[in-house]
Amino acid sequence: MFNSVLADLTTDFRIVFDRDPAARNWLEVLFCYPGIQALFLHRLAHALYCLKLPFIPRLISHIARFLTGIEIHPGATIGKGVFIDHGMGVVIGETAIVGDYALIYQGVTLGGTGKQSGKRHPTVGENVVVGAGAKVLGNITIGHNVRIGAGSVVLRDVPADCTVVGIPGRILYRTGERVGPLDHGRLPDSEAQVIRALVDRIESLEQKILSLQETRQPVYAHALAANYPLDQAADQAAHRLQDKIIEQFLDGAGI
Repeated sequence: MFNSVLADLTTDFRIVFDRDPAARNWLEVLFCYPGIQALFLHRLAHALYCLKLPFIPRLISHIARFLTGIEIHPGATIGKGVFIDHGMGVVIGETAIVGDYALIYQGVTLGGTGKQSGKRHPTVGENVVVGAGAKVLGNITIGHNVRIGAGSVVLRDVPADCTVVGIPGRILYRTGERVGPLDHGRLPDSEAQVIRALVDRIESLEQKILSLQETRQPVYAHALAANYPLDQAADQAAHRLQDKIIEQFLDGAGI
């Protein structure tokens, strides 16, 4: 068992240089990366936990939390090559399972949703990226190669090879496209896409209403224009302002 732990720790150490461009040398990674330190202590605690040793595994977990800000229950199963980047505030529950080569950022919670016994924490597949502040809750399964956007809250199973964003998490597929694990700038904005669709729909309906007024009710339209004159310049300026606000929102201004 301890030989397997040593092999996993070696893989954990090497993956840092692939996942973090700021990693300079082995001494810096060993002493200045809390993710590596937390995994080292967790693998020791987990080995003792599997031997049914009381108290000591939880004590090691508590010490790791104090030193690194990362709380991993000794009962959690962590695969090889897992990288916890920065890591402050990461919480991984007792029955959680994290697959090989997962990438976890700060503030992530792999937690439960109640006081039920048995399997109550997520199962995360291989090569999964969990963005900063994301919450994955309950006995759910996250498929291989899934990317979970920062701040997302995931409450249901997620199939492999897709992206999850939002609260609650919405599944967005990326068929046939490979995206690097560190390429967080390419996550889609599902809310902006929906708002754009609604704006386009409103514009289409407005055009249809104007067309109906001009072709079917010319007399009524003329009387309406005479009784309720509009300042066309002010109206156009207001529409331009609204369009500008919408464009700034869709482009992510102020975020």
